[in-house]
Amino acid sequence: MLAAQLVPKYRFENCAVVALNEGGVMVGAQIAMQLHSVLTMLLSAEINLPREPQALGGISQDGAFSYNQFYSQGEIDEMVGEYYSLIEQEKMSRMQEMQHLVGSGGLIRKDLLKGRNIILVADGLPSGFMLDVAVQYLKPISIEKVIVATPLASVEAVDYMHVLADEIYCLSVIHDYISTDHYYDQQDIPDKETIVTTLEDIILHWR
Repeated sequence: MLAAQLVPKYRFENCAVVALNEGGVMVGAQIAMQLHSVLTMLLSAEINLPREPQALGGISQDGAFSYNQFYSQGEIDEMVGEYYSLIEQEKMSRMQEMQHLVGSGGLIRKDLLKGRNIILVADGLPSGFMLDVAVQYLKPISIEKVIVATPLASVEAVDYMHVLADEIYCLSVIHDYISTDHYYDQQDIPDKETIVTTLEDIILHWR
């Protein structure tokens, strides 16, 4: 359904589909195949602190870090002051995990994004957190525009989209977002190795 909305405008444009999570690869593959575009995945990880309701921030595979705008600057300063060592340790740990996976196949390449319309895809967006991380990653790259495509998103996530994206394609806005898995009948996301293979096959096919 998302691909059908994107094809009339972007079928003959220079696009790259960037999945924001594993489920986003499954949604993004359908879009990439119909747009005849590359599909890649941006690895990111949450940095969580004890007893906090949401992640403090997120880090992408190249080390770019974004604070979660759920928290005020004062709250962030207080948490960083109290947990600085833990935060740095968590960053290093998450980076090592992502580098291990990237080393096994490589998921995103900036040369495949330069000069293109970037379509950020997730299977669901409970918040604008993943979008923040992605936009920070894209900042140094010369791209045409940022487009967000997702089957479902929370009201908060849609608010983020209006700030961060040039265009939005969202099939359903959910007011009381529970969890992304809750809205799918089948939990059939493949393992990471299969996802890497899917990404590389599409990249090779349309390069």
